[in-house]
Amino acid sequence: MGCCDEKLDVVWERKPDSRVGRRGLLKGSAGLAGLALACRPGGARAQETIRLAFCSQLLCVVPYEFTRARGFFEAEGLSVELIYTRGGNAAMQALVGGAVDYAATSFDVALQAFANGADVRRFATTGRLPLFALAVAPGEAGAIGSLKDLEGKTVGVSALGNADHTMLLYLLAEAGVDAAGVRFAVLGPNLFEALRRGRIAAGMVQEPALTLVVEDGGKVLFNAMDIDDSTRLLGGAYEFMGVAYRAEEREARLEQMRKLARALEKGLQAQRDAPIQEIRESLPKELLIGGDGERFDGIIERYRGSLYPESVSIDVDSCRRVVEALKTGGVLKADVDLGVLLDTGVVQA
Repeated sequence: MGCCDEKLDVVWERKPDSRVGRRGLLKGSAGLAGLALACRPGGARAQETIRLAFCSQLLCVVPYEFTRARGFFEAEGLSVELIYTRGGNAAMQALVGGAVDYAATSFDVALQAFANGADVRRFATTGRLPLFALAVAPGEAGAIGSLKDLEGKTVGVSALGNADHTMLLYLLAEAGVDAAGVRFAVLGPNLFEALRRGRIAAGMVQEPALTLVVEDGGKVLFNAMDIDDSTRLLGGAYEFMGVAYRAEEREARLEQMRKLARALEKGLQAQRDAPIQEIRESLPKELLIGGDGERFDGIIERYRGSLYPESVSIDVDSCRRVVEALKTGGVLKADVDLGVLLDTGVVQA
């Protein structure tokens, strides 16, 4: 399970010519059917229409919406329909089932799908760090100063086996902490309130929950969204968001994938220095946190240099860290041949 699961109750689609605030609701998986490559008139050349599914977590979608808003897809001759699903697993299922052309998911989702027999390949990355942090409750801030201090405490996670839980197990193991001495509370979307009210000692939270907990007197024990923290405790980047395709379609889609990769790389590079307001305005208003644009601006300003790479080329070492974490957490039972799953030959140097 990925950390992006169950973020929206609806599945919806952003058409290539849509604007922020306009959306087309899809009726479950049936609404994703009817895959076809098409040409759209208008402009200097026809556009290849492709469908790309991903989870609906705000910070995951930023590079895709920004790339489209800047016109980088169009410049490569692509008309990209962005399909918002109820989580990374749903996006992967849509890809495997043939309902979409590509799926952008967290790497743990791709790993588990591949390990379970899905014939998919990962060819580009758009996120080099996961979107959560280990925060200490306000009432425990003075008592907990290290991972070792979590022994005998209750720590909240979204679900056992999810990316936040497996990463925490990996961190505990690396710190020499016996995970059997830590109580895990499965809290799903209710984790923030339990942490803020002191019902748990610590918890794996996302933004803006992390900022709010700190504002209430809590503190950060480990922030996976910060590249310095990730390097300190994990050894470097920890592969997260990226794009996969169906293996049997590689040759037929190779040039299309290269166009998609070039567009996304231009978007990643441009968003590093783009005005924050421009990034915000590229997103569907429905995704902004409670309509709080100011808080979103602060989050993007703080994290965009860490979360998003400048290149879509896959960092194999960062992928290996995810594999080790999933093995430590008992989620990944068998060895995975990264030389097969990771198609590093699509993106040309």
